Amino acid sequence: MVGSALLLLMGPLAVMAFGDVDLERPWYEGSQDRFGLAPDPAAVHEAMVQVYGARTVRWRGAFAIHPWIAVKRSGASEWTTYQMVGWRSLRGGDGVVESSTDAPDRRWYGAEPMLLAQHRGPEVDALIDRIEEAVRGYPWSRSYRLWPGPNSNTFMAWIARQVPELGLDLPATAIGKDYLGPTTLLASAPSGTGWQVSVLGLVGATLARSEGLELSLLGLSVGIDLDDRRLRLPGVGFWPGTTDATSTAPPPGTALAPP
Repeated sequence: MVGSALLLLMGPLAVMAFGDVDLERPWYEGSQDRFGLAPDPAAVHEAMVQVYGARTVRWRGAFAIHPWIAVKRSGASEWTTYQMVGWRSLRGGDGVVESSTDAPDRRWYGAEPMLLAQHRGPEVDALIDRIEEAVRGYPWSRSYRLWPGPNSNTFMAWIARQVPELGLDLPATAIGKDYLGPTTLLASAPSGTGWQVSVLGLVGATLARSEGLELSLLGLSVGIDLDDRRLRLPGVGFWPGTTDATSTAPPPGTALAPP
């Protein structure tokens, strides 16, 4: 097991050495500028859902992303975002944050946001109802552990399992997505297209149409995604792919169906 863990660490170490991870700048100095992946809500009247992820701050960014989900109902002039923020729950509060914004695609303290999923169209209002119901039902809103979970990626994976129509395929860098709770060993994959088994998020496996075959050890995941013809690598995410580079938002009017 030690040899396997060291092998899995090669991805994060390579990202730390050669990737776009700022190891020096304080997190609070990182840019929060818009990145151009979300349309102006005042100009787009249809309902929309977008799921984002961005590398976390400092050395942790070589291992994991932080995700959030943004929703906009038909005719709404603002986006509403939901995410799990650890410091709130560590202080004994509810870590699930709801906020209104005109731009959910801002950098995460300097890190570029990646568009992981998008849905738009008249049927998306009903999808938003289910997303917000899942947010309210998240069972670990007052509990947070950076590793192996529950954390912000556990939160996003929970929503995806409750709303499989999202078709959310979280990358290997979404550490915490495999945490199912202290007593649950088997659950649907976050994408809703298969199943996964996991022991406290420390060791497990996923077999699904979207995720392919993915094995997890100590929170680090490796696998092969035959559906999209790419590898799932710790620290890297998808390779080749756009998970750790800029994702291009589909053109207006495009409705992405679940895979």
